[in-house]
Amino acid sequence: MRATSARDGVSPLIAAIVAVGAALALAAVIGWLLTRRAGDVRATDPTTAGEVDTSDLGLSHDGPTVVHFSAPWCSPCTQVRRVVNQVCDGLGDVAHVEIDMDANPSAARRLSVMSLPTTFIFDADGRQRYRAAGVPKADDLRSALAPLLA
Repeated sequence: MRATSARDGVSPLIAAIVAVGAALALAAVIGWLLTRRAGDVRATDPTTAGEVDTSDLGLSHDGPTVVHFSAPWCSPCTQVRRVVNQVCDGLGDVAHVEIDMDANPSAARRLSVMSLPTTFIFDADGRQRYRAAGVPKADDLRSALAPLLA
């Protein structure tokens, strides 16, 4: 048997371990980039609200409505329900509507719901003002609702 030296290069096993480690690190970075905005409450263009039929969503005409899409198999949807209930109970004049995506897929399609949970905030005129994919933070929901209650 011949002794290996630095000239012979890296053994195939070490090269494979380094490649797997690099692939895992790259996957972790990509996953972080894709999920870093999950739950962020983002403003939407309220002028496009007239293009979407929201008549069957049960929106309030007296104040803003928080609508979130869920499904029985969606585990983060339970967290959204808890956060939204907490915010709506604390603000009083905010309605909360939960829509089962499995039972009402046409509403999800009209609002371009691509993942669960997805939360919307509509103003009293039925215009979509905010949208969040993932579990929103209670403070972010309160901040989005405050100007709609003034």
